[in-house]
Amino acid sequence: MSAITVSRLKNGENEPDGDTVAKLARALDYPEAFFSDDDPEELDTGAVSFRSLTKMSAKERDAATAAGSLGLQLSDWVEGEFRLPEANLLDLSYETDPEVAARSLRQFWSLGEKPIGNMLGLLEVNGVRVFSLSEDTSTVDAFSFWRNEKPFIFLDNFKTAERSIFDSTHELGHLVLHRHGGPQPSRAAEREANMFASTFLMPTNDVRARMPRFITVDAIIEVKGRWRVSAMAMAYRLHTLGLLTEWQYKSACIELGRRGFRSGEPRGIERETSRVWQKVLSQLWAERKTKSDIADSLHIPLDELEGLIWGLTGPTIRPDKDEARGTIRAVK
Repeated sequence: MSAITVSRLKNGENEPDGDTVAKLARALDYPEAFFSDDDPEELDTGAVSFRSLTKMSAKERDAATAAGSLGLQLSDWVEGEFRLPEANLLDLSYETDPEVAARSLRQFWSLGEKPIGNMLGLLEVNGVRVFSLSEDTSTVDAFSFWRNEKPFIFLDNFKTAERSIFDSTHELGHLVLHRHGGPQPSRAAEREANMFASTFLMPTNDVRARMPRFITVDAIIEVKGRWRVSAMAMAYRLHTLGLLTEWQYKSACIELGRRGFRSGEPRGIERETSRVWQKVLSQLWAERKTKSDIADSLHIPLDELEGLIWGLTGPTIRPDKDEARGTIRAVK
């Protein structure tokens, strides 16, 4: 097929015949039915919180927004089959101090000062729809947006488990702090979301109470597991709380980098899994339905569906005797 023919098809100048659609389906590995569906809902990029906008290429941005569009289709399908938790977030766009905002949301969710054992589960039970980004892009860690009064977060789960937890909390910060502000590409907004995440995951009083008087790199590595964060994030939090001087913080970062904690997380924690998706897939399994059946319903390839929930579902999808007691219920 000539390049000009493909261009005319993309621009809607030519109406493809059945043979042409079959060729496109084979070349793109998409079901033929996909091409006769209504156009997917495009994300309003003006309402999406993207990080590292100055480093993000147009190709990476388009790949992320395309994943978001498919994610909305999958979300609509799930909402039609199951009753999911309603959004239970505060609108903190009036708050000028992200640390105060983090404490306010913790209080609203009755978390106190305790560490969060499962951030993904906490998001889901409070109505946040969480999906994966299927492509590993170095500049798209995560993004978030509101749609029809429902909050969405898309995560790059190719990162470490600790990084994904921080990224999801960073996006939670955008959802509650910048809901009415449109895109937030400024460094100030990113700092606000980072400070929100740091405070939300590592509450001030709990950190101060747990840290020894003399803080070493070994101590940082030992205690970071309590709050399920990276060693670098732990060191930064200690610095912002005044428990590490500027010199001590820089020295700790150099030593942590030497030990491999800048590019990864040696002896890291296990990745969190989605209770919502485990329950959805378990219920479908009980009905003799698979992920392939979902993909067929949406007229998308199975690998696209897999990409949207990759790293979220965990190894087990068979139902157990307690599954029916969860917050998700099938809509009959």
